[in-house]
Amino acid sequence: MAQKIILASQSPRRKQLLEMAEYQFEVLIADVDETNPPGMPGEDVPLFLAKKKADAVLHLVNDATVIAADTIVLLDHHILGKPTDAANAKSILRQLAGRMHKVVTGVCIRKGSREIAFSTTTEVYFRPLTDAQIAHYVDHYKPFDKAGAYAIQEWIGVTGIEKINGDYYNVMGLPIGEVCIALHSLE
Repeated sequence: MAQKIILASQSPRRKQLLEMAEYQFEVLIADVDETNPPGMPGEDVPLFLAKKKADAVLHLVNDATVIAADTIVLLDHHILGKPTDAANAKSILRQLAGRMHKVVTGVCIRKGSREIAFSTTTEVYFRPLTDAQIAHYVDHYKPFDKAGAYAIQEWIGVTGIEKINGDYYNVMGLPIGEVCIALHSLE
């Protein structure tokens, strides 16, 4: 019998990736405070938040496997969050232009008392971007729900990213290959 899977995320990209991997699942949004703990290194924040999200949902479901994740963009060890408005999105993209940043996703998968938790890091190298390119992207794609103010699978990724080192799907918000391996081990 297939395991019952709960995705503890409202991210349409995580939902899309699980669907692409042909999993049947339900979405149950984890309502947690996502404030970064003071003094915690940026690289550790996504896994901390993923575990917090899994905790919040696990007690609401019986005999289900819960997948929770959190993704951040790190530039020079500083977390670049989701933009608050168009001006903030443009500012974030100007910071990323012509530079390398890291995308870190923490994943926590729980089934009863069993847990598999890990982080995946991908290095993303942006080409230099003009103000016109940045304005075009922000105005046409409205990246306000995306960490770092961009989505790799959209126009900016196609035209502005020179290369990546690591998992492409991690940059979308879920290292789906590793998630599949983890889910298989919990069957």
